[in-house]
Amino acid sequence: MVIDSANIRATMDKSTTLKPPSSSVGDYLKAIWELSGEGAASTKEVADRLSVSPSSVSNMFVRLQEMGLAEHERYRGATLTEEGRAEALRLLRRHRLIETFLLECLDYSWEEVHEEAESLEHAVTDTFAQRLAAFLGHPAQDPHGNPIPSADGTLAVDDSFPLAEATPGQRVRIYRVGDEEPARLAYLEELDLTPGRLLEVREIRAVDGVVVVEDEAAEILYIGGPLAASVFVWSASEGES
Repeated sequence: MVIDSANIRATMDKSTTLKPPSSSVGDYLKAIWELSGEGAASTKEVADRLSVSPSSVSNMFVRLQEMGLAEHERYRGATLTEEGRAEALRLLRRHRLIETFLLECLDYSWEEVHEEAESLEHAVTDTFAQRLAAFLGHPAQDPHGNPIPSADGTLAVDDSFPLAEATPGQRVRIYRVGDEEPARLAYLEELDLTPGRLLEVREIRAVDGVVVVEDEAAEILYIGGPLAASVFVWSASEGES
């Protein structure tokens, strides 16, 4: 997705004077943002992400279009307008800052912060988010490695790819994890499959999709296909530590 940061920045400035969307509308905007990629977010994708019925999603798509936050094409899905993208990024910024604060300052665990931030992101203001960012030292990433949008709507380019798509012999460094299920996050943390860890891919088994990796301590790990698909990595250069 190509992000026009200038337009988003102007829209974010303008929208600070408007009444913020409801929490349900905000949740849909974030889901569409995360799922749309280079195209549209389908009704089924959004329904699965938010655990709601397809009919509820269709009705919300129409509502979002009426609000000027999204464009909806029947049988294709929804994409966000500039105003919709600005609001989605504002919520993502709040969410990821809150996650960081909960982990670093309130002793929440890695797998607990997402659900708590989901509730709190709708209750805080942009001023609070700005002060929270300053208190935390303006972090670039949240605890799961996701980039935190800046106050002006800029979001760092994410060139990471799923560990499941790496090739045998490739050295990679974990950039972020894309799974929000507490049980999976707890398991990833137990295996120390967290942002920053350096791995070398030994094998990707065709029969079951298991990815075999070796860490810097020569420990061998066997990572199931679905789990490997939720761990996003960057290529690491030879000799990088």
